[in-house]
Amino acid sequence: MREWQTTALGEQINLKRGYDLPTKSRTDGNIPIYSSSGISGYHNENMCDGLGVITGRYGTIGKVFFSRTPYWPLNTTLYVQDFKGNDELFIYYFLQQLDWAKYSDKSAVPGVNRNDVHQEEVMIPPLPEQRAIAAVLSSLDDKIDLLHRQNKTLEAMAETLFRQWFVEEAGEDWDAGTLDDVISVKGGTTPSTKEPAYWDGDIHWTSPRDLSNHNSVFLFDTDRKITKKGLAKISSGLLPVGTVLLSSRAPIGYLAITNIKVAINQGYIAIICDKLVSNYFIYLWCKNNMENIKGSGNGSTFEEISKSNFKSLELTIPPKGKLNKFDEIASPIFKKIKANQLQIRTLEKMRDTLLPKLMSGEVRVDYA
Repeated sequence: MREWQTTALGEQINLKRGYDLPTKSRTDGNIPIYSSSGISGYHNENMCDGLGVITGRYGTIGKVFFSRTPYWPLNTTLYVQDFKGNDELFIYYFLQQLDWAKYSDKSAVPGVNRNDVHQEEVMIPPLPEQRAIAAVLSSLDDKIDLLHRQNKTLEAMAETLFRQWFVEEAGEDWDAGTLDDVISVKGGTTPSTKEPAYWDGDIHWTSPRDLSNHNSVFLFDTDRKITKKGLAKISSGLLPVGTVLLSSRAPIGYLAITNIKVAINQGYIAIICDKLVSNYFIYLWCKNNMENIKGSGNGSTFEEISKSNFKSLELTIPPKGKLNKFDEIASPIFKKIKANQLQIRTLEKMRDTLLPKLMSGEVRVDYA
């Protein structure tokens, strides 16, 4: 196997600042517009051809994006103008493991200095090994993407089933009621962040931030953990597996089913299905009635829906037999979604463990 080359990154690629594109100047099209946080819109013309690698210059620092199609990088980004003969997909993965924070200046709005990035000393493998490394990592990402797409299809199937059974075919003789008739709700709070004894324990505690980039049904983990002393400060305590979480403010509408016991902050309405309907039913009911839920919010600083307003929302209550039959059909769909999510987590962990090892040469890949 050929040796890796020690070189300045600027000898291997050339990073360039993106281009201004004010909102008023944009025309609907199929060209993705990349900001520092990813695709932020579409336009009818491109500034760069694919394959492309883009990262944040201002705003969100450290995320790296790959475009297989022509694209427009905004001026908050840096993009690879010249790959200098290196494999584009390898460079995409290579840039992910750089410590981008150290290239950011210390002004009020930190930004990446591309000249500092260009001067970084790196080790680069020969092109055949680059391609082999990229193939290993992209095969994991392809599988992850496939599972995400399967879950979107499965969730769409469940939503279609719900609408057909409980909206389009709703019986005129079904009882009229409110959510308070079929579920219980709880709120939460945040233990004082000034008290270290409340934090960094082993008890899951969630805020809506955990769902802000959560594109799946089930919640498996939380960003922060609390101690037993912290939990004692939350009147709703530890909520059971299967609780449906609905963000109640800033914004209203994040939704998930917990796969862990969890405590919550004040930004949630926790829905406990201990009366009549299942958590699958109420999850889909919330998705189908989200505009109505958001319309029940109020507040001068930011929109918020109270537990009392949520509980008073009206619904038609299906017969118990109909609900049971629905759960028999919906349950395998949600179980498959959960299994796919677990597999996604395993594959992501494998990819994230392999990435720095492959990029440092600690783990080598055979290539022809």
